[in-house]
Amino acid sequence: MNAACLAPNGMSVYHGAGAPNSLLVGTAKGIAVLERAPGQDWSLSGTALEDQHISSLLIEPVNGGLYAGVHRGGVFFSADQGRSWEPRDAGITIDHVYSLAGAVENGKPIVYAGTEPPSLFRSADEGRSWEELPGWHDMPGKDKWVFPMPPKIPHAKTLAVDPRDPRVIYVGVEQAGLFKTNDGGRTWRELDSYSLPEDESYRDIHQCVLRPNHPDEIFMTTGMGLYRSVDGGEHWTHLTHHHDFRIGYPDMLIFSPLDDRTMFMCGAFSNPGTWIELHTANATVLVSHDLGETWSPAANGLPAMTANLEAMSLYAEPGGFSLFAGATNGNVYCSDDGAQNWRQIAGDLAPVSKVGHYRLLLPGAVSSRQRAAHAQP
Repeated sequence: MNAACLAPNGMSVYHGAGAPNSLLVGTAKGIAVLERAPGQDWSLSGTALEDQHISSLLIEPVNGGLYAGVHRGGVFFSADQGRSWEPRDAGITIDHVYSLAGAVENGKPIVYAGTEPPSLFRSADEGRSWEELPGWHDMPGKDKWVFPMPPKIPHAKTLAVDPRDPRVIYVGVEQAGLFKTNDGGRTWRELDSYSLPEDESYRDIHQCVLRPNHPDEIFMTTGMGLYRSVDGGEHWTHLTHHHDFRIGYPDMLIFSPLDDRTMFMCGAFSNPGTWIELHTANATVLVSHDLGETWSPAANGLPAMTANLEAMSLYAEPGGFSLFAGATNGNVYCSDDGAQNWRQIAGDLAPVSKVGHYRLLLPGAVSSRQRAAHAQP
């Protein structure tokens, strides 16, 4: 089976020897399994973990084990390509697993789990046991860590491991900052030179992505736009700004497997605080062929997006690739031609959404500003 996953966090790039025929979609009500037979289009073939809000999904590349990070549910594992699942979170002391990442160390799979509130756990035995990496509980500046939406708890939203050295790990915390370890998690330091006192959002990290053939080159999507570093996060260039760019609130960023100067990015027109007033996230997909210097639309076939696109993944096969995108209204889209054209392959699933975001776009949603105005005498 040539499988890929699609979830708000976790692994976003998959590889196979042939065209993809299975897509596991993480939703607010479990995993939806889409499949297709040769010559046929995608269809819903089943569901799993129906009572769980899936925050992240991962297929580790050594043994092919499937992992699901769950809101208030820890980690689940499948050894049979998603047909059956079992809890594997012994040692994880925080039950909301927000993000997942895999690495290979001495030929063996390593899995990392980022949580809400922020911490990082590591498993070297396919999730049977986990250890918490030290340093997170006494990180400096924690008095400023907060997430705007209730319950206002920040989370480890994005994890990235240097493919040259599994001891080098980046963790992006929303909203707290970007943190790096060079010793496998024993010590950490914050990479904060991108942050300015006048920023409207405080160190609002969404995704941290290493350029495939140049891992010292890092791209970071944030509530303030897109940033680029060419020296492992020490210095940053602000490539897009949230006030004057089509995607003012970028999230997922993926490199083309055919050309690592080409990137695809999805996200909303503005931050979630505006979605209720505007009644739309006005999401889209853009493509850059020059490492983020310029961008052009890549949304042909997508509808006008009232929902937000909160997940995007890529499946690479010899000579080509497919892109998948999931929305907060439960629709899933696919492109087999480098985002030149999209088509809907599933609809009316549960929301593909980070916790709480989809509720901002439900009919009758009320903003904090509206609630405050209504409460005034």
